[in-house]
Amino acid sequence: QGLVLNISYTLNQTLNIFSIVILFITMISLGCTMEISKIKAHLFKPKGVTIALLAQFGIMPLTAFCLAKILQMGPVQAVTVLICGCCPGGTLSNIFSLAMEGDMNLSILMTTCSSVAALGMMPLLLYIFCQGFSGLENAVPYGNITKSLVLTLVPCAIGILINHYKPNYSPIVKKVGLSIFIISTFIVSVLAAMAFKDLIWMIFMPDVLLVAALMPLIGFMLGYVMSVICRLSPNRTISMETGCQNIQLCTVILKVAFPPQVIGPMFLFPLIYITLQSVEALLFALCFRCYQKFKATVEGKGHSCLCLCKVRPCGGIALYTSIGLF
Repeated sequence: QGLVLNISYTLNQTLNIFSIVILFITMISLGCTMEISKIKAHLFKPKGVTIALLAQFGIMPLTAFCLAKILQMGPVQAVTVLICGCCPGGTLSNIFSLAMEGDMNLSILMTTCSSVAALGMMPLLLYIFCQGFSGLENAVPYGNITKSLVLTLVPCAIGILINHYKPNYSPIVKKVGLSIFIISTFIVSVLAAMAFKDLIWMIFMPDVLLVAALMPLIGFMLGYVMSVICRLSPNRTISMETGCQNIQLCTVILKVAFPPQVIGPMFLFPLIYITLQSVEALLFALCFRCYQKFKATVEGKGHSCLCLCKVRPCGGIALYTSIGLF
């Protein structure tokens, strides 16, 4: 029994280390995408950033709260969903914004600003929404969550400095970071399966899967609607920023801030969320590409018809003239 406990403790500590490594690498890579000059330019026109922050810390936390309430989730499931919903925007939003031809500078700046704002907003929102669940009023370790948030700012600052002073190294850092991120994520998944092999079925409950599917979908749609109402273009950027959460940060908070006997296999919820989030975002990107292709085809046909309309009268005049001359 003592050997089993030691193995479980070792696995838990290894998971903690890998989770922190993934978050650290992700935030350095994010920092390497930021240019100080472009950040300053957008800060002087803060409309987009303000709308994005309102969408990020308004739509997603409220969506998480409503879904957890409607599905009558237990305290552990509810706090997991709330933490995911209160997280800032993730780096995947930048990738999907690029796929949908959004404003990349605005997308990156939104992710940055939401990461910084999360330092104050995330504990505050968690405190407010946890009051609606019995047993969560004083159960959330806000101190550990704040430490995890501070942890994200340091590597992000390192990435910004690398991109500013050594811009030639930025592409290398991003490529290496992506490789390490993929490998580390795979290792975390394997270790988690080993550590929670007897309880992992709990993460595939219908209510958990339904929340993981609906949260990003609602975020994408309401983010788009909000940007249309506020007349902010391109709308796709706000949509992607709203629906995509920083899943790496969510994983670290769930794994480090809560004891394993409390959170159990629910710390794997972010992995399910990021899978369904990515599938939905890819479907949106595919629909957008198909729409672009269809629009280009229609415009091409319209242009061809216009050209024919211009040519045919000339042909008629030429024929009439030749007959008259004959």
